Amino acid sequence: MLTADDKKLIQQVCERSSGHLEQFGTEALERMFMTYPQTKTYFPHFDLQHGSDQIRSHGKKVATALANAAKNLDNLSQALSELSNLHAYSLRVDPVNFKLLSQCFQVVLAVHLGKDYTPEVHAAFDKFLSAVASVLAEKYR
Repeated sequence: MLTADDKKLIQQVCERSSGHLEQFGTEALERMFMTYPQTKTYFPHFDLQHGSDQIRSHGKKVATALANAAKNLDNLSQALSELSNLHAYSLRVDPVNFKLLSQCFQVVLAVHLGKDYTPEVHAAFDKFLSAVASVLAEKYR
């Protein structure tokens, strides 16, 4: 459960990151592909080389979806319903991958926010990304 303080921190980070959505999303995906190579199986049609147009485009989509979710913290299920359907029914992505990408996104935030990525921000974002992963996995049940 996100507290009022958690929500405030999440929204502050998202506002600060809003001009870097493509960069952060791309870095998170590339980090996931390097750290968890099994995740590449969901992208057989992508050029998975560093900085490819397809990774940049998808990275921007991922980060934009997270930014949208951050604007809808009180109704994540509705905000992510379309993505949940897509990933469960069409793409059939194993839900464990949402957690792997979340970990990579946390690292990207830590790298770029530096000392502003406090333990409180980390905890709030961890709760937020866990909630997003949970909502995305709802349709699998």
